[in-house]
Amino acid sequence: MFSSDDKEYLVTLFEYAPVALWEQDFSHIKKTFDDLRAQGVKSLDAHLVMHPEVIDQCMGQIKVLDVNFKTVSMLKADSKEHLLSNLDKVFREGMRHHFRDELRALWNGDVKWSGEGINYTLEGEPLDIILHWRILPEYENNWERVLVTTEDITARRRAERRLHSLFEASPISLWEEDYSAIKLYFDSLRAQEVTNLQDYLEENPEAVMHCASLIKVLDVNQKTLDLFGAHSKEHLVSNLSRVFRDEMEEHFSKELVDLWNGTFAYEREGVNYSLNGDPINILLNFKIMPGYEKDFAWVLVSIQDITARKKAEEYLHYLGTHDVMTGLFNRAYFEETIQKLDHNRIDPVSIIVIDLNNLKKTNDTLGHQAGDKLIRRLAEVLSTAFNNGQIAARIGGDEFAIILPRTEEPETVDFIKQIHALIEINNKYYREPVLSISIGAATSDSHMNLERVIQLADDAMYKSKAEYHRRRKED
Repeated sequence: MFSSDDKEYLVTLFEYAPVALWEQDFSHIKKTFDDLRAQGVKSLDAHLVMHPEVIDQCMGQIKVLDVNFKTVSMLKADSKEHLLSNLDKVFREGMRHHFRDELRALWNGDVKWSGEGINYTLEGEPLDIILHWRILPEYENNWERVLVTTEDITARRRAERRLHSLFEASPISLWEEDYSAIKLYFDSLRAQEVTNLQDYLEENPEAVMHCASLIKVLDVNQKTLDLFGAHSKEHLVSNLSRVFRDEMEEHFSKELVDLWNGTFAYEREGVNYSLNGDPINILLNFKIMPGYEKDFAWVLVSIQDITARKKAEEYLHYLGTHDVMTGLFNRAYFEETIQKLDHNRIDPVSIIVIDLNNLKKTNDTLGHQAGDKLIRRLAEVLSTAFNNGQIAARIGGDEFAIILPRTEEPETVDFIKQIHALIEINNKYYREPVLSISIGAATSDSHMNLERVIQLADDAMYKSKAEYHRRRKED
């Protein structure tokens, strides 16, 4: 038994505890449950679906025996009496949801419960709380003494909601992810004495997609749904294989190697896909959040759509390497390619030089538009005759050149025949003015730089032009 001094000490502890304490009596709830069981109720959840009023009935059956000073101040009451006479203002509305969970615990025989919920101050302000209760020893059969603590977490919840609002309203795509399963996979590989992940992935390429399947997406924001054309988070998460595909496997492989080597933050460009199949050029920022370096359980990924920037860069690059009128490569790109091939020679390299006949005469008699049309017609022929591995360029007003890497002289002769055949077809289609060219070619050997090959091809072209003019005079 407690002495009077012990009792006074315990009362003091209760009254001045720095957390809100309640002494409550749940015995009337116990009686209600006993009555329900006597009526044959087996499932409380099913009964509450049919009779939701039981929740309010049980809330009203809680008897508050005492509260401490912290409870009075937290709920903005003037006194214990003021609080106890206005409990209907404290336990209302938002409390119903978590109270259902409390009733379920009691029905299942639990003597303690913890959870989050809502109370209200006497001024009507909602309080986010963490609530713990424990049926005290020796009262497990009648529930007449229950100790309850409530902690005001309103400020924390407000900060969390604010951060979540910032997350949701961010103008860039944000992903919260859990990589802990990848960390466990890494640990298993190290246990197998794997020391170089890059070598391992090259030998076991299926491991890359296995790791991708281990990523758990915890949350995405609205910008992410907009970017990828998803109508909900569930819609996006269930279709991630349509977002991350094709070349993303190579990018993800590099990310895995970085993680393996202890790089927990990086930035990379890549390509994702919207759910309607459109490619999206992205700038991806990846970061293992501080404190999670050992388990990878919290990862923040941001994705910026740089498709417009990429298109602008590609357009500027195109303008810098192509002739605007014809769409062929320009002289600068031609000379740059020659320099690269001279530096990394793989013989043979053949060069074809072409000069458009009668351009000046066409300009003088039919106008520059007709002359420009001849230039574009020859460009059409060359675009048809040569593939991506061969460089067709306009290197002057009426001058064109083709670089044919790894091409012997007999193959070059065949290409020249193909050009002439395509010109015949072109002239049948366009008729006037007639498209005519002078053409020359040369092929390198191991002792010849490519400037010399161009010179020889140019000489051959001028011989062709002289022959063309000689025939014109004879005609």
